Amino acid sequence: MGPVSMAWVGATASATTPMADPPKYAGDAQLLVACIVGILAVVVLITVVKLHPFLSLMLGSAVLGAIATMPPGAIVTSFTNGFGSTTGSVGLLIALGAMIGKMLEDSGGASKIVSTMVGSVGRGGLPWIMALIAAILGLPLFFEVGVVLLVPVVILVASRTGLSLMKVGIPALAGLSVLHGLVPPHPGPLTAIGLLKADLGRTLIFGIIIAIPTVIIAGPLLAQLVDRWVPRHPDFATLVTAGAGGRDGLGGRAGTGTEDTETTEGSEGSEGSEQRLRDLEDEPVEPGRRGIRFGTAIIAITLPVLLMLADAITKIVVSNQNAASRQVFDLLGTPTVALLIAVLFCYFFLGLGSGMSRERASNTLGASLPAVAGIILIVSAGGGFKQTLVDAGVGNVIRDWATGVQFSALLLGWLVAVLIRLGTGSATVATITAAGIVGPLGSTLSTNHLALLVLAVGCGSLFFSHVNDAGFWLVKEYFGLSVWETIKSWSVMETVISVVGFGFVLIASVFF
Repeated sequence: MGPVSMAWVGATASATTPMADPPKYAGDAQLLVACIVGILAVVVLITVVKLHPFLSLMLGSAVLGAIATMPPGAIVTSFTNGFGSTTGSVGLLIALGAMIGKMLEDSGGASKIVSTMVGSVGRGGLPWIMALIAAILGLPLFFEVGVVLLVPVVILVASRTGLSLMKVGIPALAGLSVLHGLVPPHPGPLTAIGLLKADLGRTLIFGIIIAIPTVIIAGPLLAQLVDRWVPRHPDFATLVTAGAGGRDGLGGRAGTGTEDTETTEGSEGSEGSEQRLRDLEDEPVEPGRRGIRFGTAIIAITLPVLLMLADAITKIVVSNQNAASRQVFDLLGTPTVALLIAVLFCYFFLGLGSGMSRERASNTLGASLPAVAGIILIVSAGGGFKQTLVDAGVGNVIRDWATGVQFSALLLGWLVAVLIRLGTGSATVATITAAGIVGPLGSTLSTNHLALLVLAVGCGSLFFSHVNDAGFWLVKEYFGLSVWETIKSWSVMETVISVVGFGFVLIASVFF
């Protein structure tokens, strides 16, 4: 069967062995109503009632189960089973990833990567190098942490070179956002992989392949256009308030980029600005501490991804499952093992290697956990919501409908994620909920297209961030923009990422 037809549910349903479906508690129409009302309940509780997503997903599961006429005990069992299995498969990975990011931040490894890479290029290459830095830092860091680390650098670089905030900032935000939505070990892609039972190695390879052109288009190229809509240059107030919002709480001005900017560009010249970029490498080191080498910091970030990629490549090259090389990389490429190895590397080479005491290095790792506790609970609650959907029989109703109308599984996954993203504002909630809804379609797809379905859902989860998304306000305050300016820059960038990324997913489905 050709690769194109494999992306369509109806084309493969007849060739797939039917799976045992859970008992239905109601008719198809009632189950679909239960699904819609359950999702709406989650959206309303998050956006209107302002209830925490963890509790909203729990209550949404209860609403869904009640309308589907599930017995109360069955609703509780379904939710707790889904919650527990998701915690075991994803929660551990989130915790290990947070440890890597925290050690990278506190040891100075992240600053070393930024200063070295920024200091090695001229003004013309800055948008591209900022996208690359963000993509590299985006591998282990959560989006919010990456923004906190990068935005002060973006403002400083723009100030020293005379480039606008958008030309430097949009590429950095694009790199962080694309990696967050498409590439494991971030919570969204990892959860979708677990819920859809996709192959992690293939998803990782496809994710990186699709992420590269998506970052280029939504980053340095789009930045040229966004700069015309939001022409902003940093001024003194922006530099002082970086990390605490704009000049006022309603989107204070970051500078219009007229007289001051023209003076900066004209008086300093390219040689002066490039010298200032090189000066970024000479950052002070805390007394009693040693600076981190650039290569060490890069290894710390990329080690888990390299191990998982090596495992994926070994599976493709070595067909014998009992071969020694296959078994070794099967172990090392397991996400939990790969991240654990990376954490140990960070402890010894970033923590102790930078002059931290063993107690301080251990405390740094421990300090990363409280910040991700909420994320783990939300992701796990999403797994519980998904399991309630499955056990109520909603997933199979959607699968049967999609099979009958020859609806693209990839398009369905993207659209469902888009709708939930627009409603809840959370990329993670959109990913895990959409993956749960389209999960039953996975049995009709090839291994490659199952991995692409994960990426389609991830792309949909990034669509048009607006006022119900915490990331929207984070970007607005850091750059000192108004709401409308944030929509014309950040929201447009997120939409471009979603649409362009999904376009590349569809292209990949034709060839793989």
